[in-house]
Amino acid sequence: MKQTIILIAFTIMSLFASAQSKDETKIAELTEKMRLAMISGNKTELENLASANLTYGHSTGKIQDKAAFVTALSTKASDFKAIELSEQSITVAGNTAIVRHILRADTNDGGIPGKANLGIVLVWEKEAGVWKLLARRAFKISY
Repeated sequence: MKQTIILIAFTIMSLFASAQSKDETKIAELTEKMRLAMISGNKTELENLASANLTYGHSTGKIQDKAAFVTALSTKASDFKAIELSEQSITVAGNTAIVRHILRADTNDGGIPGKANLGIVLVWEKEAGVWKLLARRAFKISY
């Protein structure tokens, strides 16, 4: 009997770990899709990835809603030429996922070349079974 209980507990824990790693994998894929959409400015992809309730915070303190975020990237007002992500971690808790990473980018906002070195926190939320970017906050780092 004791072995049966241990086996059942182990099976349940394995299923939970498997489900969580599935969500973590999905969030990593979506974060990569977002990176590519930010470079390309693909309006449809940006709209599909972002929640209607998106709060997108820049390192300058500027906050954008979904419409402003999509417009800035799709019109190239905010123009990323390259984005590299590193030191990424993903935590999933129920219908919420938190992604932390370092973003290094080459930009060309307003035709002026620049570089960005930022710490980023993304919050993804599962809405009707689909993960959407709910919030993003950036902060400047030096190195």
